[in-house]
Amino acid sequence: MEHYHGKAQRELDGCFFRVKRDSGYENVCFTDLTPEEQDSLMLGRSEEWLRSLCKYLAEVISNIGEQFDLKGDFH
Repeated sequence: MEHYHGKAQRELDGCFFRVKRDSGYENVCFTDLTPEEQDSLMLGRSEEWLRSLCKYLAEVISNIGEQFDLKGDFH
């Protein structure tokens, strides 16, 4: 598994963005972006675009939970 700045590149969400990294441009899943890359990507986006991204990521999290029969332990 590849790593970038110590973070595993898991490609879990399938929501790819083209970002410039050390070796040039790469297609990277939103959840594999660094916090700085995420901030840069979201800067100037419309509320509708941000809501759409949040809803998509919520669906991905739900599907992962269903697939692996996971439940959060937040109590």
